[in-house]
Amino acid sequence: MKSKILAWSQIPLLILTALFFNTSVFAAENDKEAIENADKYFYTALNQMFTGDLDQMKVIWSHANDVTYMGPGGEFNIGWEKVLKTWKKQAAMKLGGKVEPADTQITMGRDMAVVNCYEKGENSDTNGNVQKVSIRATNVFRKEGGKWKMIGHHTDLLPYLAKS
Repeated sequence: MKSKILAWSQIPLLILTALFFNTSVFAAENDKEAIENADKYFYTALNQMFTGDLDQMKVIWSHANDVTYMGPGGEFNIGWEKVLKTWKKQAAMKLGGKVEPADTQITMGRDMAVVNCYEKGENSDTNGNVQKVSIRATNVFRKEGGKWKMIGHHTDLLPYLAKS
């Protein structure tokens, strides 16, 4: 009987704990850090892709049929298979260089987040000439299975990559 009294006396503490850990402020702080990390991971994957390696790109992206990629070459791909095909094509170009996000702005909801930034750095064009990169980009993430996965990437065009 005594153990039931202890259990009932702990209910108010359990309710207060549940309310505290269920506040939007607590969730937002953790999710914002997770979004920042996912976005950093994407740019690490992007820079790896410039060397021909897509392993990290395959990890950060959702493999769903509703993902979209509108990159600096002017393509508009819908669905993981088409997005991956475009990443493979770009990886084969081995553009080298490095691109980093600048002036990042995060807008987030419970299961979706949008990251706007400038992508700055340099790559080589198809003739091996070093080209400066300074374009706007939007990255969209969705929480899937407790992890933030990229579901959209949209950039300005780069003249040396854009389709004629």
